[in-house]
Amino acid sequence: MALEQLSEVVQRCQALPDDSYTTEDHNIFTVAGQTCIEEGNSAQVLSIVLDEKNQEIVRCMGWNLLPPLIQVLLKKEDKNLPQCLAIFNHLLETCRPKELLIGLLEQLEQDDPDTIAESLHLLLKPLQKVLVRLGSRKASSLGMALSSVLDQVAKLPLPHTKEQEEDDVFSFCRCCTDMIDFVRPFVQEVRHNLPNNEMQKDELRTELLKFCMKSLSHPLLEVHLKDPDTLALSPLRTFATEILNILGSIGESLSSLVHQPLLKKKQVPGFLEEEVRYPKESLASLAHLVFVHHLAADTFPTVFSPVFSLRCNIEHVSELYEKSLVRVEDGSLRADLLEIKTFLTVPQNLIKVMTICPKHELRTKGLKVFQLSIDKFNTEAKYRFFQYTLKTSNHSGVEGYVIKNIKNQIDIALQPGNSNVWFEGIQLMPLLRKVLILPDGPETDLLQYLDRVMESLNLLRYLVIRDKVTENQTGIWTELYKIEDTFMKPLRVGVNMSRAHYERELQNTMEAKKSKAKESVLSVSVGGEELPSMTPESQIQALHSALHTFDMIESVLARIEELIEVKDNL
Repeated sequence: MALEQLSEVVQRCQALPDDSYTTEDHNIFTVAGQTCIEEGNSAQVLSIVLDEKNQEIVRCMGWNLLPPLIQVLLKKEDKNLPQCLAIFNHLLETCRPKELLIGLLEQLEQDDPDTIAESLHLLLKPLQKVLVRLGSRKASSLGMALSSVLDQVAKLPLPHTKEQEEDDVFSFCRCCTDMIDFVRPFVQEVRHNLPNNEMQKDELRTELLKFCMKSLSHPLLEVHLKDPDTLALSPLRTFATEILNILGSIGESLSSLVHQPLLKKKQVPGFLEEEVRYPKESLASLAHLVFVHHLAADTFPTVFSPVFSLRCNIEHVSELYEKSLVRVEDGSLRADLLEIKTFLTVPQNLIKVMTICPKHELRTKGLKVFQLSIDKFNTEAKYRFFQYTLKTSNHSGVEGYVIKNIKNQIDIALQPGNSNVWFEGIQLMPLLRKVLILPDGPETDLLQYLDRVMESLNLLRYLVIRDKVTENQTGIWTELYKIEDTFMKPLRVGVNMSRAHYERELQNTMEAKKSKAKESVLSVSVGGEELPSMTPESQIQALHSALHTFDMIESVLARIEELIEVKDNL
């Protein structure tokens, strides 16, 4: 029945002018032709397709036969395989390339890992032929094809061990090899035409650049490459090398890409903005391949100083670390992971970026990633991490930030249904003792430790307000007499001493100004280094600012004392 319908529609269309077939003709040809192939009448379909009188019909409608043909080709053992392969190859040569492209990409879409790899292996060569047939109009079509291919590859499980890479059960490595073979003729075309700077070749170069950037992000950012001593023939290492080679072939300087964070942004023609053209995580992945795995290292000039490269790589490392953290569920990292040195040293290095890096953007990024690290720990791990950081950071701003996080965790623990043993009751007390204390007693430099002191006061005020004396969930009311002796009383003495000192300095400075003394009365030091002498006006302003700070500390301290007195009398 289907064969008769196919023969009838073909005979009817033979008598019609070229490309004047109706929608009904297309529908009958498609349904009847596909049914014939599914029923095993491929030989008869092949005869119709090869008939010279039917070539215009095949050119217009033949691409609709792709779905059943590809299913037979994927099965491989079908008795009609030779005839189906012959039909398939003839369609690739005869049908219009844009329609073939759509048909092939539709068949590329799969969900089963086994089918994904086989479909890619079967269809990439035909796709390549079709794109070549498009000539100078292929750039956008190549971009669409590469995007579809990468989306399919992203569905395959990644090989993580040497054995998985060697066995290649899901053919992930084979797919990587197939992708490189697929883009090779287009890379050669761009390289050949680079000196001419033709517009259509630049569009082609843009699509290949997007492919490389996406490949650097996935899979290369997520796989662990094996060095040659571990795996002599590593398909993934070869894939990474080929991606870097493609970048060089299409006119991208690897050294400029790696040092992109500190180099002047390039004005590149085209529709892609800088951060879209060169995604940060892709550049970070590239830096990792070059500096860790030493791929393409021989192409790097030696003019860049180690310090310059280090400054660039700090940003790349931050990007890689953040990318890894984002994938981790909040509150999922256990406390025993802190026994692994890296889980403590990496945040410590972030603290160095946050506090001493000269670049504001990197300091801000470091703080963001530091908080992200905290969010990923479970409650016990957060507790132990806070203890460790308070002990080792030696920076008032960092300590203040940690204390603020402690306050947030206590607040969460005190919410109904969120009770936990680490941020209330007996376990909380050792942590509070590390927080509610002055590092040098009454002689503590309150300006130097201002961030820590203010966050400690805010925490104490919160506890006194939030925790009822009768409930004492945090244990603060049991410990209060100790806190008064070790923190509140020394702080009040320290405020009074500091105020008296700065009031005396202010008086001396104002008198010196009146007598027009030439030498500065006040010297200011930061990080142990004395700053240049200040003008009398600047000195007076700084002294007034310091006195205002002491008033602010005293005000919060007085408020806490009032709250304690009120609750004691209840």
